[in-house]
Amino acid sequence: MAYPDQDAAHQAGSDQTGVVVPFVAGRMPETVRFDRHELSIILRVYGRYVAAGEWRDYAIDFGRERAVFVILRRTGEAPLYRIVKDPKRAEKQGAYAVIAQDGRILKRGHDLDRVVRVLEKPAKVVG
Repeated sequence: MAYPDQDAAHQAGSDQTGVVVPFVAGRMPETVRFDRHELSIILRVYGRYVAAGEWRDYAIDFGRERAVFVILRRTGEAPLYRIVKDPKRAEKQGAYAVIAQDGRILKRGHDLDRVVRVLEKPAKVVG
């Protein structure tokens, strides 16, 4: 038994009765990460506080929208600071931000080195 649409296609001189559309899977968005230079900047500041005995642990989270470096006083405690890389904010306010434990944004900008300076304590005058 022939279908009516097939007969019309054959009469028009076409052997094609349907169109095959290949399935093309969409690309998954890339994970946002800190590159080697960015980690060097963050770990330089982090290392100073570890040497001073103030910070003891950190965690890194890489996601589809942002990367977060979390600074902890002790393992299992609430984060003291979060250093966030959010590429969606790069053109407006800057991709980098330092966020305090209470959720306040301490500094935001385009240059990570300048943004993490908010964590450094001012030098004390000895004399």
